[in-house]
Amino acid sequence: MHIGATVITATALMLSGGSMADEQLEMGKAVYMESVPSCSVCHTLNNAGSAGQIGPNLDSMAPTADRVYSAVTQGVGIMPSFSESLTEEQRRAVAYYVSQVAGQ
Repeated sequence: MHIGATVITATALMLSGGSMADEQLEMGKAVYMESVPSCSVCHTLNNAGSAGQIGPNLDSMAPTADRVYSAVTQGVGIMPSFSESLTEEQRRAVAYYVSQVAGQ
């Protein structure tokens, strides 16, 4: 019985983790598409249907979540910092989203 309970608990944890990741992915896509200004104005990302030409093509770049988070938080090149207009949670979510879908 103890082994069965452990398996059920482990399965529940894995499923809830997937759900949390899905929620973060959805939030990240919403931030990418709906923030002001929208990331899609400057960046190309096939998953979002964006074809901006000002900033880097994120599909070609395929950046890590840490790289996206740093760029969104601190700004890079002509891209300004979004640390005051996006919450920590939103910045983490958009970084996760871009890192998961870029290049697809």
